[in-house]
Amino acid sequence: MRARVARSDACPMNVIEVTDLSKRYGSRLAVDNVSFAVEEGEIFGILGPNGAGKTTTVEAIAGLRTPDAGTIRVLGLDPGPDRDRLRRLVGVQLQESELPDRLTVREVLSLFAALYPDPMDWRLLMDELGLTDVGDTEYRKLSGGQKQRLSIALALVGRPRIAILDELSTGLDPHARREAWQLIESIRDRGVTVLLVTHLMEEAERLADRVAVFSEGRVIAIDTPAGIVALADPEQRLRFRPSEPLEDAVLVGLPGVRRVDRQGTQVVVTGTGNLIQAVTSLLARRGIVANDLRIDQANLDEAYLALTARATRTVKELS
Repeated sequence: MRARVARSDACPMNVIEVTDLSKRYGSRLAVDNVSFAVEEGEIFGILGPNGAGKTTTVEAIAGLRTPDAGTIRVLGLDPGPDRDRLRRLVGVQLQESELPDRLTVREVLSLFAALYPDPMDWRLLMDELGLTDVGDTEYRKLSGGQKQRLSIALALVGRPRIAILDELSTGLDPHARREAWQLIESIRDRGVTVLLVTHLMEEAERLADRVAVFSEGRVIAIDTPAGIVALADPEQRLRFRPSEPLEDAVLVGLPGVRRVDRQGTQVVVTGTGNLIQAVTSLLARRGIVANDLRIDQANLDEAYLALTARATRTVKELS
């Protein structure tokens, strides 16, 4: 996970504000009373399974969907009536974006640059994003990673203040995915605020300063990745080989311990709370050394599963 960027400003500016947003498709409520704000200069992640309302929400922010209820402000503007003004301020790379098969990389970038009054030099941008060698290659012949790089270039060519990236690394192999992550970090290094939609927990944990977790069309948590993990309080696992025989019942009786398993000579203690202190204190009192002690740290993936499962149970109970 990368280091988070410290913010010295006590009151950072919100460049995106979503308040009580709702959107229905027929009888299905895709987005249900969603509210959140994105601060200037951060990478803000939107997490959730397919059908959770992520893409509908960002399409409404980009002015591509009209909400049924609620308000959206992007740089103080309404994406509906102010869509033309925002087009010069917001770069968008959507999950289903496609380009004409026979246009080359150079032709696409030149065409898009011509749409803006003060575009970046698309030749330099092409070079920075590793596209120069495929500049004369038709879109249809690009690899998945090259298409994603081109999508980023198109989102940046108009010098946006905000970049909206939807499922940028979906379908990429691990190497291409990590290249895409480096590109996203470079976007933020340019001073661009990034709204990143993903269902990949590793991606969010690596990139995002804060995340909003979506489930069933609602936001069920907003915090830093570490804060989301702490909020969900998923199980922790402590593994060690005791230097002396140790009965399972002694460990099971400790606060927060839920289960004790044996894997050969290794003891695996599963629980919550301050598990390591409880176990190591007991071992110290008994004069037992914990050889090969290892802690399986909780991660965003476990927290996400715990939170979304909890939200799904709540929805079922209310229906």
